[in-house]
Amino acid sequence: MRLSRPAAAAAPLVALLMLLAGPARDGAAEPLIADLSNHLIAITTGFSGTDVLMFGATDGPGDILVTVRGPSTDIAVRRKERVFGVWVNREALEFGSVPAFYGIASNRPLEEFLDPAMQARQRIGLQHLAMTLPQASPAETGLFQRALIRIKQNQGLFATKVGKVSFLGNQLFRTELHFPSNVPVGSYLVEVLLFRDGAVVSAQTTPLVISKIGIGAEIFRFAHTQSLGYGAGAVFGALLLGWVGYLVFRRL
Repeated sequence: MRLSRPAAAAAPLVALLMLLAGPARDGAAEPLIADLSNHLIAITTGFSGTDVLMFGATDGPGDILVTVRGPSTDIAVRRKERVFGVWVNREALEFGSVPAFYGIASNRPLEEFLDPAMQARQRIGLQHLAMTLPQASPAETGLFQRALIRIKQNQGLFATKVGKVSFLGNQLFRTELHFPSNVPVGSYLVEVLLFRDGAVVSAQTTPLVISKIGIGAEIFRFAHTQSLGYGAGAVFGALLLGWVGYLVFRRL
């Protein structure tokens, strides 16, 4: 039987986790051990999204929560209004340190093992994301914040539902983390929390890097470091392409 690519990559580490989880009853093992099947996602020209396997082991029963946060950025949210039949941008609020990507998964619904106070304390869920709020009224801030979350969800960058963490037996667990084709590059943090009786008993954070490689990466880097040259080259290329097209169609 052939293993799938994520499973094949994780097989040696799963075996190690099983060995480490074995002595848990003697109190020698860590309460929580987790890792990723891949710590680097390479974005090439044909990148169409990918899945990364998160797997681990606990020293006994408990609830597992996995969150993925992308690099922080500042985002301005604008309200559009129709003026004389034309939609224009009017009021805008800026939110700081907004994660570019947010995903979440657990072995059962959050409300079954976490109360709202714990979710707020641990910054769990879209409504509790850590970000710098603008200087505006609470009602207005809430309205724009909900719009921000909705926009990111429509882009596939914020989770629309809690993913599934599956237990293999009483100690081993796994979940698939999905990253869409438009996922931003940068450093990500994958956090795994072990809960018992509604309290965190262990936590582990694992880094993940998403980076462009190949000719696409070189063009991206040149466009951001030499914007004037990139713009001039794009204009020249468009003019050259138009001229060549003119010569071709003139002879037809």
